[in-house]
Amino acid sequence: MRELAGLAVLLARLEDQLQACMRCGFCQAACPLYAQTGREEDVARGKLALLRGLLERSLAEAEEVRRLLERCLLCGACAAACPRGVEVMEIFLQARAALGEYLGLPAAKRLVLRGLLARPTRFHRVLAAAPRLQGLLTRPARPELDTACLRLPGRLGRRHLKRLAEVPLHRRVALRTAAADARVLFFSGCLIDKVFPGTGLATLAALERQGLAVEVPAAQGCCGLPALAAGDRDSFLALLRHNLGLFSRPGVEAVVTACATCAATLRRFWPLAARELPPAERRTVEAVAARVQEVSTFLAAVGPRVVHRPRPAPSVTCHDPCHLTHSLAGNQAPREVLSAAGARLVEMARPQDCCGLGGSFALQHRELSLAIGRRKLEQVLATGAQVVVTSCPACMLQLSELLSQAGAGVQVRHVVEIYAQALAGEEAVPA
Repeated sequence: MRELAGLAVLLARLEDQLQACMRCGFCQAACPLYAQTGREEDVARGKLALLRGLLERSLAEAEEVRRLLERCLLCGACAAACPRGVEVMEIFLQARAALGEYLGLPAAKRLVLRGLLARPTRFHRVLAAAPRLQGLLTRPARPELDTACLRLPGRLGRRHLKRLAEVPLHRRVALRTAAADARVLFFSGCLIDKVFPGTGLATLAALERQGLAVEVPAAQGCCGLPALAAGDRDSFLALLRHNLGLFSRPGVEAVVTACATCAATLRRFWPLAARELPPAERRTVEAVAARVQEVSTFLAAVGPRVVHRPRPAPSVTCHDPCHLTHSLAGNQAPREVLSAAGARLVEMARPQDCCGLGGSFALQHRELSLAIGRRKLEQVLATGAQVVVTSCPACMLQLSELLSQAGAGVQVRHVVEIYAQALAGEEAVPA
């Protein structure tokens, strides 16, 4: 058995934060995973107790603690509910990184993260071939949601996957001529680039209709959250530094993204990781992070143009992404943008409830992910809305699969798509 002293040293920086938890149970009431399983080790206070055991060397099962730490959506609901202000998300991410350094990464994760994701040029090149293969490997499921099923027997063949875009966003804007005086940079993120390029184009159109000159830096990479969540600090820092070189240009007033998760990563988790960087680099990270805005929050701040529709708008219901609600406290901004677009908003019972995706959580714990998601699906369908909108492409993936499997006639759109189409004088979606 490995000596735990080394791990205790890595976890020592978390000692004060771990001691701050008073085990009151507020996190239990907020946790979507605990609501599904009822297991103490699935709630924040249980995981914090396990980390204290490792720190004090009273527990020796580091691998088991890592497994339980990975049974977490990283939604941030526990931190938002904590009366002591314990930064649970930061603790879990730092603990995962410490465990990753101590135990090493599984071979498959190391291959994907270090061999592919942390190398943006290679990542784009490899993924460029995927759309040509998906026609051979999948069959259409719900064309109106652009979902498909794998041509496989059993459970895998029953998945309703969102199809990759034939042409990613970075290729669609490759010939785009940015204004020399552009003060707004657009950070696309992986899902908008590979799966939802229409959302990226809608973002650019909406910003430009506001009279803003926007530039899309070429060769940008992943925000780094998948690597950070997996405990791969090296890959996370490699991606941070790669993107930092693209988005730290002097004179930039805002870095806008249409992904709530990317916005939370750049604003909160980049500075968290930067604490260990040299002072000059740390200051650059903090300066870029301070300029990052999720697109609906940015539009609400600058004042979205009010659209006067010639015909009734379709009814929409709004799902609040966890990172926008808990990490950025910005769930009112999408409603301001929808109001400006003339949308008829029908609120669901609990719009802030997690959809259940949680990044890699949905890959490792698919049945739990879908079970949490079905609660959200019930809320969506209960509204009778024609469209469910959100500000996170990961949530769009989950909602698309849930609605596709249910055979429901509800469309999934990003908030900025509704706004951009309204600005263009079109109906947001077919009524």
